[in-house]
Amino acid sequence: MSSQRGLPLKIFINGRFLSQSMTGVQRYAAEMVKAVDQLLASGEVPRELLGAEWQLLVSPDAKFFLDLQRIEVRKIGRRTGHAWDQIDLARASANGRLISLANSGPVLHNDHVVVIHDAQVFRKPEFFHWTYLAAHRTLGYLLARKATIATVSQFSRRELASVLRLPPALVPVFANSAEHFAAIVPEFGIIDRLGLTPFRFFLSVGSMNKNKNISLAIEAAKRLKRPEVPLVVVGGDNSKVFRGGSKGADNGVILTGRLTDAEIAALYAGAMAFVFPSLYEGFGVPPLEAMIFGCPVIASTADAVRETCADAAAYFNPLDAEELSQRMLERLAAGRISEEERRKQAERIAAFSWRKSAQALLQFFGETTS
Repeated sequence: MSSQRGLPLKIFINGRFLSQSMTGVQRYAAEMVKAVDQLLASGEVPRELLGAEWQLLVSPDAKFFLDLQRIEVRKIGRRTGHAWDQIDLARASANGRLISLANSGPVLHNDHVVVIHDAQVFRKPEFFHWTYLAAHRTLGYLLARKATIATVSQFSRRELASVLRLPPALVPVFANSAEHFAAIVPEFGIIDRLGLTPFRFFLSVGSMNKNKNISLAIEAAKRLKRPEVPLVVVGGDNSKVFRGGSKGADNGVILTGRLTDAEIAALYAGAMAFVFPSLYEGFGVPPLEAMIFGCPVIASTADAVRETCADAAAYFNPLDAEELSQRMLERLAAGRISEEERRKQAERIAAFSWRKSAQALLQFFGETTS
């Protein structure tokens, strides 16, 4: 893995994520690129990467742009989507190293690191349409044969190593983080607009994708029979949950639809607890977001979630609505977050940062460059 003799090393970053909706994977890619750029600007790079040329290659349909100091941004090709990945990007990056941060990239590139965030398409096929499943499983297998697979947690390392038949030691981990949320100024007006009383509501944030398991949180809230302390559900397709039924607080649930990050931050800051019922995650960012605002976390026992939250959360079986309902009752009895709980949260928040992950990425590139 080296540059051509006498020529500077070229490192390309797959910028296709800038043409996609800004969900968790795309946010990870954006924050990692910004953190790498900051390290490059300050000169904090391994000796092997000194003098390297960095370029972020973006597709013609890019929706977002990043303000970068050291990484050059280049719009290349005429295609979009997977065709851009496999043809235009592959050609433009052929004479250098390539890093893809958002689950996919060209399968024929000879010096490629691709971050695959989880093994859901292999472990939980029931969550996906068969066409998506077939395409992404095939892509994963092909990338594993040609590229270096990286991921975001020790759990995902084990999972991907198992399903892709790779030695775990050869799967580097560049962890996720939630620290970007700390810069968001909460928009507390959302609490009044939703008719909520501070610290008298539970909060859940997530899509209606099967792995997010929001329906179980809704069932647990109904079992509480405490409409004066409702569960607020942010995001997702409401109709799939209630099928035309009530969307008010009379059944203990308030469905808000999508909200801004500032509004979500306010709900984190004002909630009795954050409920995270996910069945499967590669990391589990929302609980960390909640901890930034001092919100107690009630989380599922999914392996990656336990890895992320450690002893800073109360846990429940994500298949047991009654157990979740019991955790919620316990939180009501305990009241506001304690100093000890806040200390544990601070430890978990400090364990993950974009800077640390970018440093790990640069170290890996330095160690594998000759």
